[in-house]
Amino acid sequence: MRRPVAGRPDPEEYAPYYARYIDLVPGDDVLAVLQEQKDTVRDLLGGLSSKEANHRYAPGKWSVREVVGHLSDNERVFAYRALRLGRGDEGPLEGFDHDAYVATGAFDRRPLPELIDELLSVREATIALLRGLDADALQRVGTANGGALSARAAMFVNAGHLEHHLEILRKYYLRAPESGFDDSASRG
Repeated sequence: MRRPVAGRPDPEEYAPYYARYIDLVPGDDVLAVLQEQKDTVRDLLGGLSSKEANHRYAPGKWSVREVVGHLSDNERVFAYRALRLGRGDEGPLEGFDHDAYVATGAFDRRPLPELIDELLSVREATIALLRGLDADALQRVGTANGGALSARAAMFVNAGHLEHHLEILRKYYLRAPESGFDDSASRG
């Protein structure tokens, strides 16, 4: 198995907006983080009931199912960006409206275990892509959503974005990973 270039992306490899996600990734080995997050997702969300999966911590906020669906969508978009950037595609990559994707994703009609399986499958594909990109490919910088982005930075964004949403799930949807669902917000 080939290992991608170690190290964090340089600030020139991404637009400042992405720092909020990249900064959430510990260490230099994004491949290890992407792998570890699969277990975290299973442990945190795998035992939730259907009622818990429908929980929204406030009106207008996404349900747990919608969060998981959003994570799959985002993972796909950033892996696609990494692919195009890594292959030297110089065309600008458009942004996407994550709220519109969730609104049309019908995630609340799907069982949470199915959504989790999909996310983990998409993550496996991301990991396979990362393993296949050499150092030159990972460091190629292009334009995504109007700003700089390298394939390596896109992988760090994927890991950091998932970490960001896991923290939101822990803070607003779950009391703590070991204590499970907290429905106090829905009781008013």
